[in-house]
Amino acid sequence: MYYYKHKDNLFFSQIEIEYAELEPAEEQALIESEAMLYYLLALDPYKSRKSFCLSSPSLMDIKEETLQLLQLYDTSNEELPEWILEKAEKGNIKAINTSYHNWQDSLEDKPPSSWRINLVGLGDVGSTLLIGLKLLGERKISEIGIYDIDATKVKRWEFEANQILFPNQAASPNIFAVEENKLFDCDMFVFCVTVGIPALDSKGVDVRMAQFEGNSKIIGLYAQKAREAGFKGIFAVVSDPVDLLCKKVLIQSNTDETGTYDFKGLAPEQIRGYGLGVMNARAAYYAARSEHTKHYLSEGRAFGPHGEHLVIADSIVSYNDDLSIKLTEQARNANLELRNHGYKPYIAPALSSGAIAIMDTINGCWQYSATYIGGVYMGARNKLLPSGTVLEQNHIPEGLMKRLSHSYKELERIL
Repeated sequence: MYYYKHKDNLFFSQIEIEYAELEPAEEQALIESEAMLYYLLALDPYKSRKSFCLSSPSLMDIKEETLQLLQLYDTSNEELPEWILEKAEKGNIKAINTSYHNWQDSLEDKPPSSWRINLVGLGDVGSTLLIGLKLLGERKISEIGIYDIDATKVKRWEFEANQILFPNQAASPNIFAVEENKLFDCDMFVFCVTVGIPALDSKGVDVRMAQFEGNSKIIGLYAQKAREAGFKGIFAVVSDPVDLLCKKVLIQSNTDETGTYDFKGLAPEQIRGYGLGVMNARAAYYAARSEHTKHYLSEGRAFGPHGEHLVIADSIVSYNDDLSIKLTEQARNANLELRNHGYKPYIAPALSSGAIAIMDTINGCWQYSATYIGGVYMGARNKLLPSGTVLEQNHIPEGLMKRLSHSYKELERIL
């Protein structure tokens, strides 16, 4: 093991790092440190994150990022010092991928104590999400800037949202109209713009994919703006299809005017897609209606996209393929059931996938969102700590992993 220091930061690695500003350090300094430590490794930057939380010692030895990041391995780790195991368990180690030319920037990435959020798109989803953040963000969000091409919507929601107040006059996020040239002067940018939503009477249409073409063009423009602004916060995608739009943001923000991918835009872990929360909620809704599936509420998990290749697992403890596939179909078709009744399904998505999941992200709690796994934005349970993203790891049975692999490959194939 190699140990290094630079200014107030301490590093360790299993490979020798050639970087002039790193000086040798003693292991004892890392053992005694109460600050965050940094583990340096080298992975393919085209398929791996720039940084993440080293939540498990098994992550120290990965050669590439794949779906296996979701798999929990039973390892004794007898060769690792006890202090590494303890600090990893506490989430106090941040892994940094030195294959990125600007990997040192990750040393400065720390979640704020009070978040500034800018939200773009005040349609049904965006406005409902705004209400949720206003009600839930009392302690963690200081302000929410709102923007829409329709200035009357901005004026309406600035007026109404600032009149949502608890009886005790408790402080809540200030809502204000943000100027277009200051959209990325924030800690989290939330994209809720949606175009080309199929009519309610559309039959046999994958609504998500129908929206992809139009939404991808618009989000690409905002990705370029994020690049130009040198944005360091989280780019949160709520518009459908979130997983594919996340990948679009990554590509567009890292591509220069000549079409060259230059790694000068957003890091993969800066981008998150919020669409899976409502699929978990829908699966729970149907599961609770049957004695055979109600265990989903305590044991179940949702994976993948908010759409065709969704994967619901009835139990992560005792997986049943038949029950899981049934719940998957029910959750996937829930929006069609509501559309058949003449309503657009946007309230539950805006709150379960949007406001609640975003607040859980801010609070460092487990939530459902799409994060970067080996070149694909794949939905899974995760949490965001000061040291980075933690993907929940479980003992995933062969049948479930086969379904996850199929979903993963389909997302990889599309974009």
